[in-house]
Amino acid sequence: MAKHLPIHPGKILSVEFLKELGLTSYALAKAVGVPTNRITGIVNGDRAISADTALRLAQFFGNSPQFWMNLQMHYDLEVAKRRAGRQIARVIRPISEATVERA
Repeated sequence: MAKHLPIHPGKILSVEFLKELGLTSYALAKAVGVPTNRITGIVNGDRAISADTALRLAQFFGNSPQFWMNLQMHYDLEVAKRRAGRQIARVIRPISEATVERA
């Protein structure tokens, strides 16, 4: 069974906020004081939501910066798990199983 790809925060921004409110990336960029390419990059899934952008989006939409950062963190962790999760699990043992040299 194939796992679903993680949803980029830009998709959520696009569908749940911009489309829902009838806003364009350009209008949002102007409203939050960032270059348009920052918002379009996020919406297109080519750019991450930075802490600065999270603060601006939260102020504009009336939610929290943590909301935006949590979306980004969840996405980043899912991507990392898909890329390196198995390799990391093969190489690194949990402390309960590991032989660790102690001070």
